[in-house]
Amino acid sequence: MAAAKGKKPTRAKKKAGVHGWTRRERWRPTDQVLLRTRDNGRGVMVPAQPFVVGREASWDQHADKFIRINEAGFRALGVTPAFEATAHGAGVRLVPSGRTGAIPLLSGQTGHVRGGLVVEPRFGWTGIGRVLTETGWHASPEFLALPLVPGSGREVPPWVLAGPVLARLRELLRNVRRGYRDTEAVLRQPRGRILWPEYWRNSLRCGHWDRVPCRFPDLDLDPRIRRAVRWTLERLYADLIRVGGTDRISVELALVAVKLLEAVADVRPEMPRRASLGAAVGHDALLDVVIRRGLEAMAWVVEERGLGGGREQDGLSWQLPLDRLWEGYVEGVIRREAAVTGGEVRVGRLNETLVPLHWTDPVHRSLGHLLPDIVVHHRASAAGGRAIQVVDAKYKAHLAELDEVGWREFIDEQREAHRADIHQVLAYAGGFDASEVRATLVYPLRRGTWEHLHARGHDVSSADLYSGGRHVRLELRGIPFGGVG
Repeated sequence: MAAAKGKKPTRAKKKAGVHGWTRRERWRPTDQVLLRTRDNGRGVMVPAQPFVVGREASWDQHADKFIRINEAGFRALGVTPAFEATAHGAGVRLVPSGRTGAIPLLSGQTGHVRGGLVVEPRFGWTGIGRVLTETGWHASPEFLALPLVPGSGREVPPWVLAGPVLARLRELLRNVRRGYRDTEAVLRQPRGRILWPEYWRNSLRCGHWDRVPCRFPDLDLDPRIRRAVRWTLERLYADLIRVGGTDRISVELALVAVKLLEAVADVRPEMPRRASLGAAVGHDALLDVVIRRGLEAMAWVVEERGLGGGREQDGLSWQLPLDRLWEGYVEGVIRREAAVTGGEVRVGRLNETLVPLHWTDPVHRSLGHLLPDIVVHHRASAAGGRAIQVVDAKYKAHLAELDEVGWREFIDEQREAHRADIHQVLAYAGGFDASEVRATLVYPLRRGTWEHLHARGHDVSSADLYSGGRHVRLELRGIPFGGVG
């Protein structure tokens, strides 16, 4: 029987939804999740909720969609998704490689961002910050064309974005084109437009008839860009100083911001806008790149993306290959040492160490050369022979867990696991004609481990190889990730 007129239907008689439950009871997704793991680790399991919509959320029907829709992010961060059987059915594990960074995670059903993944550095954020600072941010994070990562703004240190932004602004101030701006000054000879009220009030009344206040266009660095730079620097400084008491890298970058502010102290700060700043870009192709990078960096700050330190919840998507960062840091160490001994440093990233391979079979031409990371040429010895040092930087994350005993056992007993590294550096050494060659493999260590080893002279282990009149010294060397200081 139909309900009596004027009476509302009871809750039990409400029409059920498409999934079998009423609107009041309808399933709602949980909050966004932020997953964390460490580089080169075992990875992290992805919970089905909130990526799978439904009361009985599971990966059985939706894992493939989840992996496909996030494929670009996984590829950029070097993450490998893997199926794994669990007590509750099929599961998805995200296995990181040797990269640190953050990416969003999208639902395969809705296509919306429902979480994020942060791959933390095994040697800690402080170690990464020190290395980036010492290398001048040359191997700085690469920001990805992906959505914001929910929650990562509080997990990632503020210098991850502030460091690259400051580096770009420094280059921008060095290369920004010059433009005209209105300037006021008291001159001996009129220029531009004379400010008659000021002249009568301040000059004639005081008997200084030759002092003429004028307003005129003056050639200077583009004032719009410099005002925008000042606003950005002040904002960065405020964010960095907020966490400076607990983050040494933030304090160092705050000092960099102060020095850059001195270069724009003569202009007032103005919040930059893409439309107005875009007009400042000229037709000089070389300048365009620098200005475009500077504008992009300022846009990150304007849009409050990923500065961290507690102001923003979400952060930019980014990635940083730790092996490339380690190579850059080792290069800096070797350059400092070579400056003391008078050695000439050549580096593979500039193709200065290339050793060609001449194959008789054209099939192997794709492997046409060897390219060591670093080669140091030393002056001729008293005997007249040349001395060469070939350095290969190896980022081996698992060595971070070794203590002093573990490192010494690695040297004495576990060389088999690193035989490929040894063969590689010895092959590099064979490509140089020198009477004495030092082939060095450089690995990262935790600071505490290195300090104990260095105090006993065990941070370097060597073996000598002789062939005819040629002497090759093989070295395994540990360096603290993040410097000695």
